[in-house]
Amino acid sequence: MRIIGLISGTSVDGIDAVLVDISGTTHDLTIEFLAGETYAYAPELRERILAVCHGQPLSLEQMALLDDAIAHAFADAALAIQAGQPAMLIGSHGQTVFHRPPSMPHSDRDASVSASLGYSVQWGRGDLIAHLTQTSTVSNFRAADIALNGHGAPLVPAVDAWLLSHPTDYRCMQNIGGIGNVTYLPPRCELEAETDRVLGWDTGPGNALIDHAVQVFSDGQQVYDHNGAWAASGQPSLNLIQRWLGDDFFHQPPPKSTGREKFGEAYTQRCLADMQSHQLSSADALATLTEFTAASISMSYAQFLPHPPQQVMVGGGGSRNRYLMDRLCHHLPSTNVVTTENEGINADYKEAIAFAVLAYWRWHNIPSNLPSVTGATRVVSLGELHRIP
Repeated sequence: MRIIGLISGTSVDGIDAVLVDISGTTHDLTIEFLAGETYAYAPELRERILAVCHGQPLSLEQMALLDDAIAHAFADAALAIQAGQPAMLIGSHGQTVFHRPPSMPHSDRDASVSASLGYSVQWGRGDLIAHLTQTSTVSNFRAADIALNGHGAPLVPAVDAWLLSHPTDYRCMQNIGGIGNVTYLPPRCELEAETDRVLGWDTGPGNALIDHAVQVFSDGQQVYDHNGAWAASGQPSLNLIQRWLGDDFFHQPPPKSTGREKFGEAYTQRCLADMQSHQLSSADALATLTEFTAASISMSYAQFLPHPPQQVMVGGGGSRNRYLMDRLCHHLPSTNVVTTENEGINADYKEAIAFAVLAYWRWHNIPSNLPSVTGATRVVSLGELHRIP
């Protein structure tokens, strides 16, 4: 089945689109990668999205217009990626503009108390994408899991489990987008016996703090640190990193999720103020933020993984940051740190591929959340399906 996967992450740098051919179900899942491209948002649209993510209030009319504008951008990406190879289905994660995790610890939740439910908003309405592309579309993937007291994130671990687990080794799949998230993958024999052995959670900041600092230091001329070269020319402040790692989020046990609401512009500004008080140069500041991301991932593993991984596979934009990858290797000396390219999965488009798979599972009514990851009370099929006859 030929399917398009679409997602724009917390970095809001554009829409990742893939065209893949999928067959099988779970344990026999097979994916053929046909095309992948990132379609940048129009600058004015990106600025409007970032303003909302940073807390700018909107009228209901303005919200509707922005939701529609994002849907048009996603539909354009879906039409462009097909290039004469028409898809039967679109899986669109949309653009997250707000995410609030459940307000109670998992062990204390009561499904009858609606105030404890999480809340998550992804704009780019699926019904409009389906209408504009004339292709059946699955969207709003998080809602069903959240309704069952889950975090609604991360959702990709179910796909990771069947695509990236190893027959005998323990592995981790670490995505580094704006936010970092990990999937813990036991050996395939354990996974086939009990999928609850798969774990996953948000590890904290990925590229978000680094990217924002680069924009500040370059007066908006750069949006990311290419290959981590700027950070690599500096020296990190280990004292500041240790202080930042004391944040409650890093010590909260999974399931847990986060976003720009926690590690966004305001958080970056506090970090920048700390670094300014220590008289760090821009290079030292970027080295410190990059080291912070690597150290937070390593600390998360040490605290919460039931078994040390023999291999960590990295995907997302952070996998292209050579300095960040070097620092991960430093913090995980007994682990083979590689990108997902080693497994034949394009590191830039892995998340978009995952949402194509989740849409495929929704089409076939296959449950696709993992309660061991999200904290939901049971498995459920994810996503709202907007059919085109």
